[in-house]
Amino acid sequence: MPPALQSLPRRLPWTFLATAATALLIQLNPAWRDALLYDRAAITTGEWWRIWTGHWVHFGWPHFVADTGLLLILGWLLEARHPVFSRLALLLLPAFIAAALYWLDPTMARYGGLSAVSLGLLLFLALQGWQRNWADWFWPAVLAIYVGEVIFESWQGGRGGGMIRFDDPAVRVATSAHLASAAYALIAWRMAALRRTKKPEPRGPGSH
Repeated sequence: MPPALQSLPRRLPWTFLATAATALLIQLNPAWRDALLYDRAAITTGEWWRIWTGHWVHFGWPHFVADTGLLLILGWLLEARHPVFSRLALLLLPAFIAAALYWLDPTMARYGGLSAVSLGLLLFLALQGWQRNWADWFWPAVLAIYVGEVIFESWQGGRGGGMIRFDDPAVRVATSAHLASAAYALIAWRMAALRRTKKPEPRGPGSH
């Protein structure tokens, strides 16, 4: 096992389990999709809940399994090590991604899925892990895969990522959402690094 995955936490990631259970409930009720999906026109008319709920809607079971499976793996790694970041991210990251789509990608009429949220969490986790041990090969490999996937998606014009079959043939991979999640992860990682540098060093006996 690589050093990056040694001493894995044993505590269950309850916040992430609740998130996955919510996505499962929505997946089991297909009639809810139209009312919860990120829909640009509906958000413009005031249906703000879609900014969050759209991320919990998936286009078919393969899409659901891939997204929520990765989310649960990341939750197991993140919630014990970075509880404040991970719980805040589940609240703020969906809104950040939706805002980026709304303002920067006006051609994105609909969006659904937890993939961008999961990839943002993965990038933060990889950056934190690499910072702890720059010689550890595992996290640079994760980062390289992340960057490679985004480049491949962009090259394919949103049709990349090609292993997941959606139940709607009009759906394409939302590369702009993945880029937005990467921006959030980089900002959060940088803020965490600045907080660590500002913490006062503990004073020893007899110090002033």
